[in-house]
Amino acid sequence: MEFIHLIILGLIQGLTEFLPVSSSAHLILLPALAGWKDQGIVYDIAVHAGSLGAVVLYFRKDIQAMIVGWLASFSATNKDKDFLLWYLLMATIPVGLAGLLLHDFVATTLRSPQVIATASIVFGLVLWWADKYGARSRSQGELSWRDALIIGIAQALAIIPGTSRSGITITAGLMLGLDRQSASRFSFLLAIPVIILATGYETYKLSSGQMDFDWVSLITVSAVAFFSAWLSIHYFLKLLNRTGMLPYVIYRVLLGLLLFAIYY
Repeated sequence: MEFIHLIILGLIQGLTEFLPVSSSAHLILLPALAGWKDQGIVYDIAVHAGSLGAVVLYFRKDIQAMIVGWLASFSATNKDKDFLLWYLLMATIPVGLAGLLLHDFVATTLRSPQVIATASIVFGLVLWWADKYGARSRSQGELSWRDALIIGIAQALAIIPGTSRSGITITAGLMLGLDRQSASRFSFLLAIPVIILATGYETYKLSSGQMDFDWVSLITVSAVAFFSAWLSIHYFLKLLNRTGMLPYVIYRVLLGLLLFAIYY
């Protein structure tokens, strides 16, 4: 893969992984619209590994606190119990099951511009509705196991290209009354086990075959995804209360309409 392709691929995946606009849709559409050869699963794994590193680094203090709270949850007397890690694990189960059961169907049937366009528009409008009419009165500390399960079930819809994993989980959080920051932060933290599962599964499948990897290219695209994802998380959260979700909704609708215009 040419160097400029690596840079563009890493930038697009890193920037869109945590924005509510669907990174998987952009990874599918990039080679189709640019006339490039599909980058393949190896590069998809590499860019997601970079994004994983970014979210872990950005939320390192939250992760440390979650681990401490998780250990405290085993104590009957500890007053510092925090069940957030349990909620993240619970919310990961539905998408894990959906991925195992529907992986081949999604890979062969749903990876089409028409599906991406429809999902982008429909779930974009649902995000707008949730942002406009959600109560936004609850914080992340008020999450319950029921909330986590609902957000996890919503996340399972993200196997449909164009839905956006972050978009659908933020939507569910807003519908449950979470404020924008809490819904977004929980969504970003939820990306950690999801990316680990997805990349681990794809890596396991690749390990059974004999393949030669261009490690320089893979490290390059992963590094670009890392830095662009970190910047995406930082500025999304910084500007969120000022911008709301409307800019991302408009982008999704325009993207969907453009795809319909091109492929119909």
